[in-house]
Amino acid sequence: MVAAGAVLTAAGCLVLLASFARFALDGLGTPAPQAPTEQLVVGGLYRYVRNPMYLALQAILIGQVLLLDRLVLLLYAAGVAAVTVAFTRWYEEPALRRRYGEQYEQYRRQVPGWLPRRPARPG
Repeated sequence: MVAAGAVLTAAGCLVLLASFARFALDGLGTPAPQAPTEQLVVGGLYRYVRNPMYLALQAILIGQVLLLDRLVLLLYAAGVAAVTVAFTRWYEEPALRRRYGEQYEQYRRQVPGWLPRRPARPG
């Protein structure tokens, strides 16, 4: 269990760092609302799922459950997941619609929010 927790935590950290880098390099901004991206970020892991940072956070939290052998932390992870989904649905998605309009709507139709999948082939 400890090894699985370490792998899950490390993978979550790598996804988080890759997502931050994608925001800076492709989006010319940050994930923070105070310094948002200038461009909609749709490359890298964002081709497979719209919310890789939030999924990475969940991987890190569940990895800690396994690393620390503390099942009670699953309640914390579930609470964080519930707040994250609500925040995404009620704040983030409407803000992205306002900021990027049809570009975001098209992206939202093509890429799932929470369950990663293989991107569609062009043409």
